[in-house]
Amino acid sequence: MKLLITGGTGFIGTALCEKLLNNGNNELTLLTRSPEKIKTQVKVISNLIQLDKDTSFDVIINLAGEPIADRRWTENQKQKITKSRIDITEQIIAFIKTADHKPELLINGSAIGYYGINKTNEDIDENATGDNSFSSKLCKQWENTALQANSFGVRTCLLRTGIVLGKNGGVLSKMLPPFKMGLGGKIGSGQQWMPWIHIDDLVGIILYCIEHDDLTGAINGTSPNPVTNNVFTKTLGKVLNRPTFMAIPETIITLLMGQMGVELLLSGKKIIPVKITEKGYRFQYPGLENALQNIL
Repeated sequence: MKLLITGGTGFIGTALCEKLLNNGNNELTLLTRSPEKIKTQVKVISNLIQLDKDTSFDVIINLAGEPIADRRWTENQKQKITKSRIDITEQIIAFIKTADHKPELLINGSAIGYYGINKTNEDIDENATGDNSFSSKLCKQWENTALQANSFGVRTCLLRTGIVLGKNGGVLSKMLPPFKMGLGGKIGSGQQWMPWIHIDDLVGIILYCIEHDDLTGAINGTSPNPVTNNVFTKTLGKVLNRPTFMAIPETIITLLMGQMGVELLLSGKKIIPVKITEKGYRFQYPGLENALQNIL
């Protein structure tokens, strides 16, 4: 296949590109602002205007965007997070519109933040709605922009990614140092859900979307077995053989991180990957303990 990938140097993008390059005779074009990070033999572009209208791709995978959890959410940072996602997606739609040969598929990044922060213990599938939180509104705007590809006959999958676990990046890279020192613990009440996924399964879901042309629309990129923060904490401590008694009160999270802490750390829903499971995808790591043992 010929693929255009944005965000190919990020945590998820790096794993995806490695898999694609090792799995068949695929031609990758990466849109990136960090060409120095590219160590493989792929085509690199810094702007979509470098592509002629006769340039063709079978698949476009859009994973680009300002990291959502790196900085406190000031109004300026929220605008930066939103703009980084919407602008590149609009550019992709503009390319598709003018391209002589339309891609067969657009896989556009999204997140489980789509479902909002209102707490519930009910199973949440792809048909659930969101709320007025920043995360939810951001994902809705991002997805609506990507869905414009449908009007050009391009099958569009919206990958609502959960908490991705893997080596050399993601949430574990921030959690491991205190946990390894025995300073890990639950966050707030610990009852908020953490819909996680092993990075190998997230890459597997992306490839499954490419291979199955009956997959379209929203797809939850999460494990079929989400856990609460309390269970996640205890399981990580067990795998590391470290105590996990250093709980972090909600007030501290709110004071230090503000809205970002409330939405990303203190809130969480029980997200279930109904669509991809019903279509036959089999998870390599459906259980948290085995996933963490593989990674660590």
